[in-house]
Amino acid sequence: MEQKYIVIRGAREHNLKGINLEIPRDKFVIITGPSGSGKSSLALDTIYAEGQRRYVESLSAYARQFLDQMDKPEVDFIDGLSPAISIEQKNTAKNPRSTVGTITEIYDYLRLLYARIGRPHCYQCGREIASQTVQQIVDQVMGLPLETKVQVLAPIIRGKKGEFHKQLRELQRQGFLRVRVNGVIRELTDEIELDKNKKHQIEIVVDRLVIQEPIKARLTDSVEIALKLAEGLVLIQPGNASELLFSERFACIECGISLPEITPQLFSFNSPYGACRACGGLGMRPSGDGSSDHNGEENYIDSQPCPTCQGQRLRPEALAIKIADKSVSQLTALNINQAQEFFKQLSLSSHQYFIASNILKEINARLDFLAEVGLDYITLDRSAATLSGGESQRIRLATQIGSRLVGVLYILDEPTIGLHPRDNQRLLRLLKGLRDLGNTVIVIEHDRDTIMTGDYIIDLGPGAGVHGGYLVARGTPGDILLNKDSLTGKYLSGKVSITLPTKRRLPAQGWLTIHQARQHNLKDIEVKIPLGLFTCITGVSGSGKSTLLVEILYRGLKQLLRGHRAMAGNCQQISGFERVDKVINIDQSPIGRTPRSNPATYTGIFTRIRDLFAQLPESRNRGYQPGRFSFNIKGGRCEACQGDGIIKVEMYFLPDIYVPCEVCRGKRFNRETLEIKYKGRSIADILDMTVDQACIFFQHIPRIVGKLETLRSVGLGYIKLGQSATTLSGGEAQRVKLAKELSRKSTGQTVYILDEPTTGLHFADIDKLLEVLNRLVDAGNTVIVIEHNLDVIKTADYIVDLGPEGGEAGGEVIAYGTPEEVAHVCRSYTGRFLKDILFNMVCRT
Repeated sequence: MEQKYIVIRGAREHNLKGINLEIPRDKFVIITGPSGSGKSSLALDTIYAEGQRRYVESLSAYARQFLDQMDKPEVDFIDGLSPAISIEQKNTAKNPRSTVGTITEIYDYLRLLYARIGRPHCYQCGREIASQTVQQIVDQVMGLPLETKVQVLAPIIRGKKGEFHKQLRELQRQGFLRVRVNGVIRELTDEIELDKNKKHQIEIVVDRLVIQEPIKARLTDSVEIALKLAEGLVLIQPGNASELLFSERFACIECGISLPEITPQLFSFNSPYGACRACGGLGMRPSGDGSSDHNGEENYIDSQPCPTCQGQRLRPEALAIKIADKSVSQLTALNINQAQEFFKQLSLSSHQYFIASNILKEINARLDFLAEVGLDYITLDRSAATLSGGESQRIRLATQIGSRLVGVLYILDEPTIGLHPRDNQRLLRLLKGLRDLGNTVIVIEHDRDTIMTGDYIIDLGPGAGVHGGYLVARGTPGDILLNKDSLTGKYLSGKVSITLPTKRRLPAQGWLTIHQARQHNLKDIEVKIPLGLFTCITGVSGSGKSTLLVEILYRGLKQLLRGHRAMAGNCQQISGFERVDKVINIDQSPIGRTPRSNPATYTGIFTRIRDLFAQLPESRNRGYQPGRFSFNIKGGRCEACQGDGIIKVEMYFLPDIYVPCEVCRGKRFNRETLEIKYKGRSIADILDMTVDQACIFFQHIPRIVGKLETLRSVGLGYIKLGQSATTLSGGEAQRVKLAKELSRKSTGQTVYILDEPTTGLHFADIDKLLEVLNRLVDAGNTVIVIEHNLDVIKTADYIVDLGPEGGEAGGEVIAYGTPEEVAHVCRSYTGRFLKDILFNMVCRT
């Protein structure tokens, strides 16, 4: 009998409170609730983790030996699971060689395409060269006009120094009569003296012929002899016309170079066979200090392309092979839209099409899927490390759509991140398309449109951390709207809402003006941003928001205010910065890249806690200093795991897994350090507390609780003090950074820049975040955010809307002003959605 539900009994992972649940299979299921309510614990740490365990159980005995090292979710019973695929929002790509083209496999097919139908050219003189059989060469010669005089030459010396007496005597001994030396025909019976210090070009004159049908066989013999003598090369000169080069391999006689064998490997910048020798295929200039990054790669200066390959990564021989006058590097520099158009207009011969049709089918399908998930503005050569979490997730989603698997359980973590409301419906159609194929799609989401589109909603809460983990509501969107206990339902129904400000702040401190911004796709625009206000930069994905705000404004202000060396984006100038004393970019990059980094260390809370532990009587008796309680220093930490608390196990056939250290059992410290306790809690116990728990525990120590309250104020009361930085989402990492800035004394003249701070936030959490941001503005600071969330945009004092589209079709200022002013600009997609919210009207054009 067909299983209709995923049945879960007694789910207790992390903060889940023994949840019992039946999730309908082959449906579009939404898990929602406040941040920290247990959504990821249920979807990823319980359902997906158990699915992964069961997959490993089905493999070989070698694979099953790792089962004991995989954490078994805290759940009594799960039934009805399908093979599970998790598509999370984190961008885990750290390899500088990884690009959009490589991770989508499009570049693999492009390498094959160029190897099969690419037309090679000399990379010095640009002349097209070809590899042909003897019969093809003879047929082309015979195709010349009748009575054409033809000279067949076999090059044996190409640009080498020497007298070459031995070679000339050997040719005469074999019966040849003439040679061409440096362009002049000479008889071999003459005494030929060459300057040994000069480079020479010597070709055997095989025959002098007049093209006539009866001599075709004789010409074939002559060409075969020439090819043997000249190592596969033959030069045929028809009368006074330009020479025609033919060869059994790819070479340019005039420049004295030959191409290597043309295989897919030649176009791989990950292979020594194809990579630029100067930069090793990275396309960037080495820093020159010999330092390396965490992957063992030498550090590279991102803003400086390799002077040898000009950032194209490949050796010149690979770049000289072209399709429709484009090298593979030029093709990958196109965005998805442009690449689709290139292949749509590509004209091939019947022979070429026969070879390339299947390759082109795979390339076009992948390009179409990337466009469908709203990534048509991204170029194929873009480094994977520069992708946002949302972009990275949608690329993996496009790959899964292309696989067209059936009977799979897909779990996605906020796939709408980074998408303008205009693009949400397109993504939702794709997710429902996955469902319609016969798959179960479970999505963790806060987006209103996504929740209302779901077949089945699971609402967790009611709060975060210890106050969450309960099943608040479940059922159809209508069921959630009517549930009086569901905070999500109250926001969806409008009973509770993020309110509009009673009045907009007016610009009174002057303006920051960016003059003639023309970085990437920005169209020489002028942008004015009011100082002392809350400003939103809006627009569809790829319209130029991050380029304008981060690459131009942030880096430009750093140069102007601090003399920073960071390469700023291209603009004429930035004016009006005299009233600014500091600029801070609070982005979503990790707060650390090792398990030892955590919110407590990043915000400075842990320093104060270590000082407290060092002042305890038992610590003084033992002579323990604050360093004793650091897991970054030898002495107090567990040396088996070097303070990480976990050990990495390479799975080979699956992603690496991390298991608790067997010596310290994940506590990070050695036994002697753990013996020191404050109010009955060891330093490891403190790190295992949530921010909310620690606020109560340290309530009588103002210097600690003050910093804890800033974490709580940005909606992070549920995270643990010692939670590894590698497990924090981009949105959580960003809010930890915001909390650190809040704990500092404000000057009132700081510009704060945030890129999508609402990532991972429930409606209620967005309300809290807005309180924090407005607090910064009320203190006189300037807050500028890149945002798609309409609840944030509608509360802004000022909006700058870019577009109208992404990529080359973007980069213009479409609208600017208050939300009400932008709402009346019907050319603005943002304005159309704002009009519906602010005036309950639909903009019609």
